[in-house]
Amino acid sequence: MRRFLPISAFCALAMIGTLPSPAHAALETGAHAPDFTAKASMAGHEFSYHLAEALKTGPVVLYFYPAAFTKGCTIEAHEFAEAVPEFKAMGATVIGISMDPIDKLTRFSVSECRSAFPVAADPDGTITNSYKAKMPLLHMASRTSYVIAPDGHVALSYASMSPDGHVERTLAAVKALQAAH
Repeated sequence: MRRFLPISAFCALAMIGTLPSPAHAALETGAHAPDFTAKASMAGHEFSYHLAEALKTGPVVLYFYPAAFTKGCTIEAHEFAEAVPEFKAMGATVIGISMDPIDKLTRFSVSECRSAFPVAADPDGTITNSYKAKMPLLHMASRTSYVIAPDGHVALSYASMSPDGHVERTLAAVKALQAAH
């Protein structure tokens, strides 16, 4: 008899990054990054985030994560917060997106993102789907990071349910973009 994980156990394991990465088709390097506008929060203050506006100032590191206040997502938020000065020094900005409601992300932006970068709400999954970052059968994003060049193309696409490696890979991609210009 086959045994399957109950969905709640699968979700818990996926959020803490202990499952192998699911095979999913993230946007490929070189693809056009879909533009979006979303409710976002930074340092506890809500605002409207527009990707096209952010790209006018430099590359954007856009990362999707399963759920605020879970172990893996908290680790990843802390790592991005610590790296924000390096990204800023290269003219890049960071934004995280989850399918959580904005009120939850407003709290997350202060405590876990340490008021260093914004997080945006995508409760219906429209943005997450357009970036091919939604976990199959679950109402949550996969852990997928992108670096989007100022011209709107994807310079890096990296998917792994482990929070390890996302910051290092996105920093390297931003450095490569900077070196190319």
